[in-house]
Amino acid sequence: MKLHYYFLAALLLPFPALQAAERVIPLDRILVVVNNNVITQSELNTELRTIVQQLQQKNIDIPPQDVLQKQVLERLIIRRLQLQLAESTGIRVDDDTLTRALDTIAKQNNLSLSEFRNILTRDGFDFAVFRENIRHEIIINRLRQRQVDSRINVTDQEINDHIAARGAQQTASASNEYRVSQILIALPEAASPETVKAAQTRAQLVLDRLRAGEDFGQLAIASSDDPQALEGGDLGWRTAAQLPSLFADVVPQLKPDETSNLIRSASGFHIVKLLEVRGETQHVVRQTQARHILLRTNELTSDQDAQNRLEQLRQRIVGGDDFGDLARANSDDATTATNGGALGWANPGDFDPRFEEAMNALKPGETSAPFQSSFGWHIVQVMERRDHDNTREFQRNQAREAIRQRKIEEQTQIWLRGLRDEAYVEYKAEDL
Repeated sequence: MKLHYYFLAALLLPFPALQAAERVIPLDRILVVVNNNVITQSELNTELRTIVQQLQQKNIDIPPQDVLQKQVLERLIIRRLQLQLAESTGIRVDDDTLTRALDTIAKQNNLSLSEFRNILTRDGFDFAVFRENIRHEIIINRLRQRQVDSRINVTDQEINDHIAARGAQQTASASNEYRVSQILIALPEAASPETVKAAQTRAQLVLDRLRAGEDFGQLAIASSDDPQALEGGDLGWRTAAQLPSLFADVVPQLKPDETSNLIRSASGFHIVKLLEVRGETQHVVRQTQARHILLRTNELTSDQDAQNRLEQLRQRIVGGDDFGDLARANSDDATTATNGGALGWANPGDFDPRFEEAMNALKPGETSAPFQSSFGWHIVQVMERRDHDNTREFQRNQAREAIRQRKIEEQTQIWLRGLRDEAYVEYKAEDL
């Protein structure tokens, strides 16, 4: 069985491959003094074996021994400096946190922690060494978050500039293709005002029927004066440049399955529906509108008290009492209580995972049983769900994250160079 050693992104940065068991032999040679600590030959040998194994798995030619040794030793120095700084600034990882991280790795491999440990041992890895390596990686990740990540700021202007630069390189409107249908209520040449009014009224009635849910294709067949009426008004795939000029500004603003308002031209009144878009990545999320009642525990209110009280409120809601009124009178969430517990439209990932799990299990109109999150005890009621195209917001978030990651990489390198330059590093072995 081949294990995949990786963490959830929320827990850790990617960490080096597993280090094989290495017994520290008596009189192990000191290679480098790093401030008040040392790096030994056995540590270097262990790391070298790990790196060689990684390169072989990736079918990468192994560089000469002296080159590889120099690179690996420098990595060990940088790692040791970070761990020293973390210790001096009070960054610690307790055993409970470490056990949760190890359990996460095991679950990523569809194993229990005990099964994961047994397989590590079978494959020749010392679990105690592995465990401490993971502790070190968590510590280093927390240190970098404190020293670098938390100081990174991305402005709206930087996001705008990033998007504009990308747009200059790849113009979406030029590369997109749109599949559209239309209904045309035609006008004769030199139509009288009365004829125009009658055509507009007819077109508006068709639009009203579409808004009420009638099928566009069927209405096109029944009502449209366009040559494509028998095809349900389908005009096929068109680039932006191929769209009729009167549609060029309208169609790109529509969402798939969205219908335009009436469009007037010399030919008559048009109704356009965007069926599909290709050539542009769209990001549609399922949003939920919900409301909740929160009870926090304290010296006077135990978990059981909160749970019992929320169950009583839930029974009243099921019996017909208004959720909003009960939220205003009982919820400990001061931010939402005045609005009847309303949380607004929420995207996936906006809430505490346990809260979101309970909310997602409900149908619109349903109220949950009491449950606990990191904020306290809740009952939640789902009011409505919708598919929301947040492509623009998604693109801005992507731009923000791209800029942030670029800055983090740049600042991390500057920070590590400074850490290295300010450290006392003495090579003890003559052959290094």
